[in-house]
Amino acid sequence: MEEILNYIGGKLLEPQSNQYIDNYEPATGSVYSQIPNSDEKDVAIAVEAAKNAFPGWSNTPASTRSAIMIRIADLIAANLDTLAAAESKDNGKPVSLAKSVDIPRAESNIRFFATAILHFASEAHIMENSAINYTNRKPIGVVGCISPWNLPLYLFTWKIAPALAAGNCVVAKPSEITPYTAFLFSKLCIEAGLPAGVLNIVHGLGASTGNAIVSHKSVKAISFTGGTTTGAHIAAIAAPMFKKLSLELGGKNPNIIFADCDFDKMIATTVRSSFSNQGQICLCGSRILVEKSIYEKFKTAFVEKVKKMSVGDPADPETKMGAVVSEAHMNKVLSYIELAQKEGGKILTGGQRVFLEGKNKNGYFIPPTIIEGLDENCRTNKEEIFGPVVTIAPFDTEAEAVRIANSTEYGLAATVWTSNLNTAHRVAANIESGIVWINTWLLRDLRTPFGGVKNSGVGREGGFEALKFFTESQNVCIEL
Repeated sequence: MEEILNYIGGKLLEPQSNQYIDNYEPATGSVYSQIPNSDEKDVAIAVEAAKNAFPGWSNTPASTRSAIMIRIADLIAANLDTLAAAESKDNGKPVSLAKSVDIPRAESNIRFFATAILHFASEAHIMENSAINYTNRKPIGVVGCISPWNLPLYLFTWKIAPALAAGNCVVAKPSEITPYTAFLFSKLCIEAGLPAGVLNIVHGLGASTGNAIVSHKSVKAISFTGGTTTGAHIAAIAAPMFKKLSLELGGKNPNIIFADCDFDKMIATTVRSSFSNQGQICLCGSRILVEKSIYEKFKTAFVEKVKKMSVGDPADPETKMGAVVSEAHMNKVLSYIELAQKEGGKILTGGQRVFLEGKNKNGYFIPPTIIEGLDENCRTNKEEIFGPVVTIAPFDTEAEAVRIANSTEYGLAATVWTSNLNTAHRVAANIESGIVWINTWLLRDLRTPFGGVKNSGVGREGGFEALKFFTESQNVCIEL
């Protein structure tokens, strides 16, 4: 039984309380490691380490910070197999997905911001014949980064990389449900020579460790990805303290399919955009809206392909659908499937827990589930399920599709399928969403702004937007 340790002040430390939390393997339902049950004492030590490291790190040349981060990225690449296996075991996702997406993206996050900081520039404004203004962008100080369980190392690095590149020192909390790759990452940071205290990783529960980070007076900014309810709780604490906030929250994303789309490409991508990572990606399209003239054709083809998606052992390289992340989450997803039936929905495939044999007999497996016949305003179509469950429904007109797409409190991402360029531009402009993909899904350029509208979040991550968030701008005016 391995003990995961905190990474504070450059060292791997036990929690001050010496208390631990069981860490479960989703595919087997068994405990396989122990997580520090950290509290405000551990966070206070981490913040103090970050404060002590900040003067040196913030004054370290960007080129030196970049070089250290590049070494970390190289170590992630060198440990691809180990990290992918750990992510699969900890999260329940197929090891093939962790190896092809999660760990390479974590490497890319570090490498991208390590180089982006070398090209980050500020503005100058000339007042004709009187003055010149220029903008300094200074690191904030100690910042808090709290990441979710669905893409553990992927989203952990997405937050800490721009913070570190900009010269901040970080106190970070990975999800207590999936802490293992963050622990392994701690060891890589030590190996790469990251100065002590620049990054501190404190494991524990949101109600204790997370709250302690958010409420600490010396933590000047919070970057959080997770549920909307938790985001509101964080904002309630941080806003009165005038902390900078970046909140990437929930989604109930529409996938709008017009009759003139490339049908084969659309079907293949829609299977992926519905059920990748067991539907546990905030960008998955969970409400599929199909133009009525091709609805029956779509339904037949979609159900046929999804029925071929077998659920299996995540450690098997051939598995495409693994386990959901926890027993509690499995029960939540199953409760929504039951609710959908009460609301009048018809299950076309899936819908019940899957029991595998052998070591996976107690794992948390749910097959990909398709439901039709639901009213657009029912709870199943309004609330975030965050699992391998999608609803499908026909629409008559473009205006109807846009209205339904915009009918939830969320506005994170949307996908539109059409070969008509005018339709694509028009629909994209009218959808209330931070991200719109046209004839594709999850095609990400790390330079672009990422985030949602409405209850899907506040602020933007990615590219220079992230570097701006993790810096304070200062105007200097010189009279000529």
